[in-house]
Amino acid sequence: MKVLAADGISPKGIELLQKEFEVDVRDKISAEELLEVIPQYDALMVRSASKVTAEVIGRAEKLKIIGRAGVGVDNIDIPAATAKGIIVINSPGGNTIAATEHTMAMMLAMSRNIPIANETMQKGEWNRKQYVGVELRNKTLGVIGMGRIGSGVAKRAMAFDMNVIAYDPYINEDRAKDLGVTVGTLDDVITQSDFITVHMPLTPDTRGMIGMEQMKKMKRGVRLVNCARGGIIVEEDLAEAVKQGIVAGAAIDVFTSEPVGKDHPLVGVPGIVLTPHLGASTVEAQVGVSLDVSEGILAALKGEPVATAVNMAPVSPQVMKVIAPYLTLAERLGGTVASLAEAPVKKVEVTYNGEITEVNTGMLTTAVIKGLLNPIMENDVNYVNAPGLAKERGIKVTEVKKKEAEDFANLITVKADIGGGKTLTVQGTLFGSEARIVRINKFRVDVDPQARILVCPHINKPGVIGTIGTFLGVHGINISGMQVGKTEVEGTSLMVLTIDHDIPAGVLKDVKGIDGIIDAKLVNFYAI
Repeated sequence: MKVLAADGISPKGIELLQKEFEVDVRDKISAEELLEVIPQYDALMVRSASKVTAEVIGRAEKLKIIGRAGVGVDNIDIPAATAKGIIVINSPGGNTIAATEHTMAMMLAMSRNIPIANETMQKGEWNRKQYVGVELRNKTLGVIGMGRIGSGVAKRAMAFDMNVIAYDPYINEDRAKDLGVTVGTLDDVITQSDFITVHMPLTPDTRGMIGMEQMKKMKRGVRLVNCARGGIIVEEDLAEAVKQGIVAGAAIDVFTSEPVGKDHPLVGVPGIVLTPHLGASTVEAQVGVSLDVSEGILAALKGEPVATAVNMAPVSPQVMKVIAPYLTLAERLGGTVASLAEAPVKKVEVTYNGEITEVNTGMLTTAVIKGLLNPIMENDVNYVNAPGLAKERGIKVTEVKKKEAEDFANLITVKADIGGGKTLTVQGTLFGSEARIVRINKFRVDVDPQARILVCPHINKPGVIGTIGTFLGVHGINISGMQVGKTEVEGTSLMVLTIDHDIPAGVLKDVKGIDGIIDAKLVNFYAI
């Protein structure tokens, strides 16, 4: 078997593969060359430079696996690979230590004024009294997001005798206790912390989650760190907050748009430490991701399970033929639950009705959990790690099969327990080959889960629908479709608007304030 290693893969990974297979190394392969040579290879290793498009995959006559030496898989057409039965893997944990240590380094550098002290020393200056710092000991560190990196930062911070308060929608008390951290709300973290570090994915919900409004609630002298994703902290607000003394300092490794230029709002602001997205840039991390992916390729080519697949776990061709059309639907039902839930999900029951009950639906249940967790997790959730991540967060998952079907030939029902005796139910089916959400709680709907929807329970009275349509139009948000679902509850309806644009948090808040609107939740299927 032959393996193609592109984009400068670490030699350590290549050496591992060379023990078993023939490996061709092409560090700078063009798109045209990749198209030409891909038919002869059983496996492909890339970083971010090579674009593994649907056209490349279409020409891959022998390809069994694509390995991304890193976390992001945006350069790989995963649906095309999945449709052709090609496994796609990445290295979700290969840079965890690097990112964790960089976060600590940024926190220390900022608190002790190391960058500016070095800069002035190199100029021959001696400004010892000017750059008095602060200690980490006995300070409270707020960690927003307790995934692999956030948990690693918390652990290291406690070694510095810091007190750690954490916010994560899906952390449970048992895990928090094991880690030795206090669990709080986002507002708790914002108001109680001396240092705040962000380790969340960039989603519509987290974009701009820390702006001037939040910074004004923080302790005087607070210091912020972002080594996760640019855009979570509003850059313009941070610059202004530091200038005004609202925030004492910041250490930023990631930016809304990269690379940044001299005109960036954070550049040149005293008290802000900047690095050019170095979180994963260590020799060890580059070797680590290379070895991770090489081990995955070895397993796949030997017919063994692959632990880091981002598309699917192996299933028989017969079962895949039946469940494949339902995979996207199942994932987006889970994502809808995540977007509509007002509290962390405690339990999920997935019920199957109809002919689909005759096959193993385990992968569909995993797809539901993947969709549920992916919008709120720092790292990518895949078909392999989704069950473990759910268990880690105390989410109990059960599967029910009922042969009988009423309104639809096949039906998937996702019922989520969100605590306090409250449940959230979403149902979906296929109309031919097209996925549809057909029920949200007690409301019958017909929703195409392919774009963005705004879900608004409202009082059924004249003018409500027209008012919200006009309001969104004023803010430049186009409505491309509308459904109104009714229920047995007299006077209450559910409006579901398919929209073409993201809705800023402020606009969404104003929507909730419209007379007659009970609530408003945005479901962005592009982010699921």
